[in-house]
Amino acid sequence: MSSLGPLVPPSAHRAGALLLAASIEFVAVMAVAQSRFPGYSDVANAISDLGNTATSPAYLVFDVGIVGFGLLGLAGAFYLRTALRARRTSKIGVGLLGVTFLGALAIGFVPENLHSSLHSLLSLVTFLAAGLSLLVLALAMLRDTRWERWRLYTLLSGAVDLVALAVLLSPLTNSGNFGAVERAVVAPGLLWAALTGIRLLRIPVYEPGSSAPSSPVPD
Repeated sequence: MSSLGPLVPPSAHRAGALLLAASIEFVAVMAVAQSRFPGYSDVANAISDLGNTATSPAYLVFDVGIVGFGLLGLAGAFYLRTALRARRTSKIGVGLLGVTFLGALAIGFVPENLHSSLHSLLSLVTFLAAGLSLLVLALAMLRDTRWERWRLYTLLSGAVDLVALAVLLSPLTNSGNFGAVERAVVAPGLLWAALTGIRLLRIPVYEPGSSAPSSPVPD
């Protein structure tokens, strides 16, 4: 059994609530913006088309919403570190997750039609950081009984994310299927955040007034 035991500090529940809220908020924002966009296609249209100030009737909903998603996610990543063992992989993984949400936040201020090159760069950084963060977090979960059945799921989510990103950047992706491939990049991380949030909320916390288990020596 891990020297940390099966419990988490109360701050880990805050991480869970914030990650779950961020995921739900992003899906809701996309649904609202898409419902007001005549002819929008999940297969052909990029997600960022929903924030295009020239063509999306509800661009403000999407652009403000993705900023909110980034803020919620950043706060969730900040608290997530308390649910992991004190090791370098935890710091790197949480840091990359923070970059993911910071990138999403920045995208809300840089619509695709106003700053195309910068928007594309921010999207690439966000997608790449998301996949890498999950791979590193899977390593951070090693030898921790609280995550023993979650490591493989985290690893596979990161791998699927990066493979989909490679396809997105390849000649296999064109104007007819861009939206579908981009969603394959985004979905694994978004689903991971939601399910990890639920998992964190279900792990018992330290009893009030009790001493927290001692942290292991960082590796």
